[in-house]
Amino acid sequence: MPHIEAILAKYKVPKRKEASNEAIKELESGVGFTLPEDYKGFLINYQGFEDSVGEEYVRLWDLNELKQQNEEYLILENLPNTIGIGSNGAGELIALEKKDEEEFRVVLTPFIDLSEEYHIYIGDSFTDFLQRLENGQEWFSETEK
Repeated sequence: MPHIEAILAKYKVPKRKEASNEAIKELESGVGFTLPEDYKGFLINYQGFEDSVGEEYVRLWDLNELKQQNEEYLILENLPNTIGIGSNGAGELIALEKKDEEEFRVVLTPFIDLSEEYHIYIGDSFTDFLQRLENGQEWFSETEK
């Protein structure tokens, strides 16, 4: 499977000029849990992204807009173990859902009714999510885990 940096380079995801570990710590404090390392690596090294990966449209929020987007959509209020990281441009939120202290999964869920009941599993991790899209995975072809 391709490495995450190779995928991000292929799609010309803009690199960040300055990394801000402090901004990530503040974000983690606000959500109440530590973000997974692969996603933190993305936030530190890359800016937001908006384009297709494989066959699917992806908008990944920039570190500077994560807190505001999560507050405006009331994500943490409705999904306390979930942080929104972007959208698919078609009314669904792309989010990291914390399963336990060490385990996260990536889910797609409708903005209109933020409930775990509607989560669609789309990756075992941020890296796995990008690799699946790169390999042609479609949003709605996976069954929930």
